[in-house]
Amino acid sequence: MPRRVMVATDGSATAQRAVGWATKYAVSAGAELILVRILVSGIGDSATPAPEEVEKARAGLEDQAAGLGVRARALVKTASDPALAIAEAAEQEEVDVLVVGNVGMRGRKQFLLGNVPNRVSHNAQCTVVIVNTAPAEGSERTPGVSRARAEGEDVSPDDLFARAWYIARILGRAGIDAAWSDRAGGRVDGARRLRATLEELGPTFAKLGQILSTRPDLLPPPFVAELATLQEHVAPLTEAEVVAAMEHELGVPWEDVFRSIQPEPLAAGTIAQVHRATLESGAAVVVKVQRPGAEDEILADLGLLRTFAEKFGARPALARVFDLPAMVEHLTESLSREVDFRREALNMERMRGILEPYSRLDVPRVYQEYSTRRLLVMEEIPGVPLLEAPAGPARREAAAQLLEAYYRQVMGEGFFHADPHPGNLKWWNETIYLLDLGMVGEVDAGLRRLMLLMLFAFKQRDAPFLSDLILLAASAGAAIVENLDGFRQDLAGMIEKYRDVRLQDIELGTVMQEMTLIAGRHNVRLPASLALVGKAFAQMQMVTAALAPDLDPFETAQSFIRRTTVERLWHELDPERLIYSVQKTQLRVETLVERLQVIAGARPGERLQVDVPGTEHVSAAISTGAYQLSLSLAIVGSLLAAGMTAASPRVPRWVPSLAGGVGSALAARLIAYWRRTGV
Repeated sequence: MPRRVMVATDGSATAQRAVGWATKYAVSAGAELILVRILVSGIGDSATPAPEEVEKARAGLEDQAAGLGVRARALVKTASDPALAIAEAAEQEEVDVLVVGNVGMRGRKQFLLGNVPNRVSHNAQCTVVIVNTAPAEGSERTPGVSRARAEGEDVSPDDLFARAWYIARILGRAGIDAAWSDRAGGRVDGARRLRATLEELGPTFAKLGQILSTRPDLLPPPFVAELATLQEHVAPLTEAEVVAAMEHELGVPWEDVFRSIQPEPLAAGTIAQVHRATLESGAAVVVKVQRPGAEDEILADLGLLRTFAEKFGARPALARVFDLPAMVEHLTESLSREVDFRREALNMERMRGILEPYSRLDVPRVYQEYSTRRLLVMEEIPGVPLLEAPAGPARREAAAQLLEAYYRQVMGEGFFHADPHPGNLKWWNETIYLLDLGMVGEVDAGLRRLMLLMLFAFKQRDAPFLSDLILLAASAGAAIVENLDGFRQDLAGMIEKYRDVRLQDIELGTVMQEMTLIAGRHNVRLPASLALVGKAFAQMQMVTAALAPDLDPFETAQSFIRRTTVERLWHELDPERLIYSVQKTQLRVETLVERLQVIAGARPGERLQVDVPGTEHVSAAISTGAYQLSLSLAIVGSLLAAGMTAASPRVPRWVPSLAGGVGSALAARLIAYWRRTGV
């Protein structure tokens, strides 16, 4: 049986429940009861208690012990860490059972003191009993975790109606403010008012504003600049909200995973908040915590926007300005990625693979074992902001790699960091680290090829071809321009503006944004990903120009294309792949020749009848042309195979010799045919 029982109390109502349980236990065991109280000192905003405050606390605790009707005494201590102080007091008093409440201590500094009962149980050398001292009714669930979302259900109609009513009130108030400002004759700042309204409406509309900030073809420059600052003006979460969200995701008290967490956030965004922390292992990390209720609010807003797009998106007046259903779909996909931090973790791993060829580029490591849908734990990159990197060869080399890596991301992989502003880039150990991959862009293969050709058409000052490329990229090739000559003249004017500017001084992102603006003026609707690429390139080139002003973006692009082309050809030189490609090409050529011969009537089959007077020799001409075409293609294929295999040390020497011999023989046969027929 225990001889001594200790109970920790801070004088609060919940702590009294723990005292009551400990008293009954001490009475039943015939043990001595010790009431201990720890006064917090020297931490956060808590000063060391004055002597008279300590005496007052001791007197109050002694009075409480005397009124319990059991053999009891009081113990008061001051300490900066209450959990350790309680455990040490229990050891000094040779306590057998230590009792604490599960609510914690009043005035707890969340990140500094942590969950006191949990830490007591980890540090005490005796038996620890944690008593449930929470109120029986009225306890609140974790902030921001709705019952519907926890059970996997959709947002209810009542939630949608409530959200719609809230949005209507905010928009109505903004409209009244605008009208009053106009009537009063004051200066109307529409851009700031729009930014403030979207910010008040929450993360979905803030994100919508950020997307609109990438579309200079839809909004005037002041609006674009103002909306780009949306994420910089968000009130931070309280410590209690952060603790509740973290512990809900971890499933255990945060102290079981982290040694410490800094109270002041590094950043507070519309969807998440970021804190520095230290793992129990001592590793320095950065913790990204989703704002309570953000996902529920986003789902409700997206439901409302989809309904609006379905009802009004097809109206001609609105459709001429932008594709509302497509924008809502883009917004839905973007926000779905951002609210699921597992997607961001996958983005970081994918980006690490893309950056692997570059010795001076990297991304932080993700601690997958602690990361969840709403919590992301990453390696902390100490370093300095990128623009503060010390001058030297390493800085210039890193800048060149960063610019080329962006070509690889956009033109090669079709997957790129969509927000590479200086705040998301850090310099450490002579390496550039790309941070915050919650916002990424993706470009399909067809659009990647068109973008590359656009840049070269611009460099060659070929406005007609540039206009054709833009029209191909617009609306899946279905764009129609009423004034094609005017469209081409505007593009020619843009090109002419850069005639006397050195290539290394041309900002590719700005050029792409100007193309988008010109297309918008002619009602040519370009994919949203193209505008996002333009913005990202503009940010990237601004950074690389600051690091290495002499870098030529066009030369870097050409160098990247040359190297990737060689890599692709080298990959194709695999003998098995080469034989497969040759056989596939041969079959297609034979099929084409057969079709042409059937059409010309040289082989059985359904013929193409074209009754045009004076064209009696068309069939013979087609047959002759088909024969020459087949020989020409075979010659080109053989000679190309000979040249490609000759450069590879992995291919036997007889392969290029055989391919060259076949090509030469076919060429001789074609020449003989020309001499015989007089073609």
